[in-house]
Amino acid sequence: MKRLFATLLALTCLTALTARAETWTEGEHYFLINPPLHTSVPPGKVEVTEVFSYACPHCAAFRPVIHQLKAALPPNAVLDYVPASFLPQEDWPMFQRAYVTAQILGVADKAHDAIFDAVWKSGELAVVDPQTNRLRDPAPIIEDAAHVYSRLTGVPFAKFVATSQSFSVDMKMKEDDDFIVQGQVDSTPTIVVNGKYRLDLSSAGSPDKLIALVKYLVAKESGH
Repeated sequence: MKRLFATLLALTCLTALTARAETWTEGEHYFLINPPLHTSVPPGKVEVTEVFSYACPHCAAFRPVIHQLKAALPPNAVLDYVPASFLPQEDWPMFQRAYVTAQILGVADKAHDAIFDAVWKSGELAVVDPQTNRLRDPAPIIEDAAHVYSRLTGVPFAKFVATSQSFSVDMKMKEDDDFIVQGQVDSTPTIVVNGKYRLDLSSAGSPDKLIALVKYLVAKESGH
């Protein structure tokens, strides 16, 4: 029993030492954004942003990692999302408009995971035909998204559609596009820490390392 305890203790110490020994290299594991992007968090908070699209299969597969990351972040870190519009042919601008509309209506967080499910599980908002594995034609439109948001959140269909065509939504979509361009984000999912550092699964090396790297950068921005 004592030998087993000693072995477990040694393994625990080795794991801790390995975690502490992990080194992160700028330009390899993460990339500096210069000039830094504007952040939307109060003083003393650190913004952690996922650039994503509901129509991106990699973003859908990334959901468990995001959930783990959110749980692992310290109290001073704020996780938020910026929707990308890279691929018009795959309906990304429509999903960007839908997410921004939901943000303005205050229901984006409530419906976030369920919208991924509507695209990739139930198929209500699928962009790919599961029978042919080809892009759906016609692709889902904002009215389709409005029906799903209405069912999920109770926002009236007509209100969602009207808001989606508003000046506020158009301006927020432009801000999101500017954030992505200025941050040199060229793929999804990408994580941006406090408007200063950009990283993804490929640069970090693995889901666990991505979480550790984000925590390292948050600590760096927190002055720890």
